[in-house]
Amino acid sequence: MHELGIAQSIIGRVAREVQRHPGARPRAVGVKIGEISGVDRDALAFGFEVLVKDTDWPLLKLDVEYCPRRHRCPSCEREFAVKDFATACPNCGNAATVLVSGEELDIGYIEVED
Repeated sequence: MHELGIAQSIIGRVAREVQRHPGARPRAVGVKIGEISGVDRDALAFGFEVLVKDTDWPLLKLDVEYCPRRHRCPSCEREFAVKDFATACPNCGNAATVLVSGEELDIGYIEVED
């Protein structure tokens, strides 16, 4: 379960930010997870909940933003949601579309209290 390692990395990043801002208490950390990132949101949330209990911030909240898979057509510039792995442009039929969203695995924010 690589989600446990990801949860540990998120907590480590929060710890580094807290060191940069003495006295600040983290309240929440927001992460963006793409549909095709290979990360199970529930497993990540569970791993985070287990690991955060052993920190100085046991009430730290994990907010997960789900990013659906989206493609853009280089021919007609239409951006669209991919459904059932159909990546051809629904507007013009071009099969050579470009992935623009869905692979995310990023920390979007860390909310702290002074």
